[in-house]
Amino acid sequence: MAIISAPHELADSDTYVDLAPVVGWQLYMKCEGMNFGGSVKMRAAVAMVGAAERDSLIGRDSVLIESSSGNLGVALSVVAAGKGLRFVCVTDRRCNATTAAAMRALGTELVVVDEPDPEGGFLQARLDLVRELCAADPRLVWLNQYTNEANHRAHYEGTAPQILSAFPDLDVLFVGVGTAGTAVGCATYLRDHARGTQVVAIDAVGSVTFGTPAAPRLIPGLGASVPPPLFDHRLFDDTVQVTEVDTIKGCRLLASHGLLLGGSTGTVVSGALDWLDRNDPERSLKTVCISPDMGDRYLETIYDDTWVLEHFGATSIEPLPGTRTPGSTAVLSAL
Repeated sequence: MAIISAPHELADSDTYVDLAPVVGWQLYMKCEGMNFGGSVKMRAAVAMVGAAERDSLIGRDSVLIESSSGNLGVALSVVAAGKGLRFVCVTDRRCNATTAAAMRALGTELVVVDEPDPEGGFLQARLDLVRELCAADPRLVWLNQYTNEANHRAHYEGTAPQILSAFPDLDVLFVGVGTAGTAVGCATYLRDHARGTQVVAIDAVGSVTFGTPAAPRLIPGLGASVPPPLFDHRLFDDTVQVTEVDTIKGCRLLASHGLLLGGSTGTVVSGALDWLDRNDPERSLKTVCISPDMGDRYLETIYDDTWVLEHFGATSIEPLPGTRTPGSTAVLSAL
């Protein structure tokens, strides 16, 4: 039995879902969204605030500030509320309404960027605004998830050791790349302790992380319009880029089996299936993917047929190749 006295004390999850009955490969999904922040970002939020406290960067009048498209903003909102701290989240208009409402409910002040930077997109615009606000107000403490070593250290010390303990004979780990904290922390740990395990990075099409051209993206989460400073491509054995259509299909596949998970999770699972289809024809590899988030914040986008059809067309709600979906549509049609 776990008893906690503050919401941020519940940051770890050692729960896995065996996806073999759904996808046909030995793919286990580590669920990192089962906390009060609803995502893997709780680990980074707890670690970064804790490091700032230990370094005496947070005083009585301090106000935390961070740039986030959603998940870290909610996680920091939980931590700040639990510790009695003020928090300002600089986000942009891609942040969905449910996520924004959750942050406001937790007492966070939201500053929304409406226009992207011509070259660096919304991320660069958010970063520029954070710097501007910090220069104008000395009370602001920027945690800066993009360069903060506590971000990836949280996964080196927590996430990756849990995975290796559960699967000491792991063949492949699939991990999404956003700010790169989770990916770099896990990949570094496996390089140090399990060199026989391949680490495959999952990115979004339109992200510049791996040197590919920037393109507009509607679904927040993985990917970046500015290269993540923490990222080191040499840590990874392979990479997969996933279209937003396949992100939607991945999410809907999981939901059709009772797993309502977020956009980042749909991206990682879709990327893992793409890689396995090309590299594991005998379906013999033991693999794990990290599920970063839950799905409730995507009910008005990824899980809304009207929104999906408007932005991506009818093919976006077709199933992923090689996977099975329940036969509910046929039953309803028969009725």
